[in-house]
Amino acid sequence: MKRPKKLVLLGATGSIGESTLRVIRKHSDKIELIGVSAHQQSEKLVAIAKEFNVPHACLTHDPIEKITLPKTTQLHTGQNSMEELASLTDADVVVVGIVGAAGLLPTLAALRKGKEVVLANKESLVVAGELVTETARKHGGRIIPADSEHNAVFQCIQGQDQRTLQSIILTASGGSFRDLPLDQLSNVTIEQALQHPNWSMGKKITVDSATMANKGLELIEARWLFDVSPKQLEVVIHPPSLVHAIVRFVDGCCLAQMTPASMTFALQNAILFPERHEGVESSLDFSQPLDLSFSPPSLDRYPCLRLAIEAMEQGDSAPLIFNAANEIAVDAFLRNRIGFLEISRIIEETLNHSNFISTNSVDELLSLDAETRQSAQKRVQQLG
Repeated sequence: MKRPKKLVLLGATGSIGESTLRVIRKHSDKIELIGVSAHQQSEKLVAIAKEFNVPHACLTHDPIEKITLPKTTQLHTGQNSMEELASLTDADVVVVGIVGAAGLLPTLAALRKGKEVVLANKESLVVAGELVTETARKHGGRIIPADSEHNAVFQCIQGQDQRTLQSIILTASGGSFRDLPLDQLSNVTIEQALQHPNWSMGKKITVDSATMANKGLELIEARWLFDVSPKQLEVVIHPPSLVHAIVRFVDGCCLAQMTPASMTFALQNAILFPERHEGVESSLDFSQPLDLSFSPPSLDRYPCLRLAIEAMEQGDSAPLIFNAANEIAVDAFLRNRIGFLEISRIIEETLNHSNFISTNSVDELLSLDAETRQSAQKRVQQLG
């Protein structure tokens, strides 16, 4: 009998982590959880460690109260703790489900050890796409995308010659305000922004969906994952989120991947690749009418998408600056310090007042990331 894949789950208490745990429960004979990390939710981490008898657990911040892990669980803390878990000798697969640029260093650590990285952290490729992909090639690591859109592309191109790929089309729901009149966007609330019509996700990524900054980040990520030019990438609005991506080939044929709107499908495909097994949830029901409508996005409605495309086309450190400014702006919005429309304003002003550099130095990238956050934070304070 084939031994189970040994898996490390970074970001175990978030939405990606919860979906991954559902896949592991479904396929406990095929997946063994050997490491989990959390940011601050220590109680959830303890519960996961107990349920799965996990030998390694990591908290990136010291717990507020004393925690009691199983005696068989080693607790890792400190600045390098996630990198320690990502580098575990026994690990076959590392799922990176951390939100934000914090996912970069553990992603690189896993790839340097030749691990298979199931990547649900788009910021790693946005911040350092060339460095991440080159590290994978150099050390024999492999990146399998876990975002629903990128995993859909991944499935569609299996067995296809790269030279026959003409374009990649990523679908977007349009977020919480896709049908709201433009003149009402200035008055939307945090609560309204967090009411995604299709997906259950964390707060930051739900706001990113409403601005479509998320789709812009996904375009940048796809550019590196699939080694294509910006001109080969498109976005369409597809409100029901049934089709997750479409790949168009040079002969005009298009392949699309479809599932219901749940992350378990993409995560299971990525973790168990190349095998396929019974899913956690039911597939689409074709005995019922399905909405397969598509439309182009309005860049007037979604200025963050426009800025992301411009950053992708600019290249060098422009995507990093877009991402860092967006993280600061979204955090400020969620803290009720700025309005919804000011998210794009902060990003645009930060980009306009930044110098773009070309570097594959981790230290230089992280330094620029920190400088950009400070610059964006000052703009938040000016608006506040």
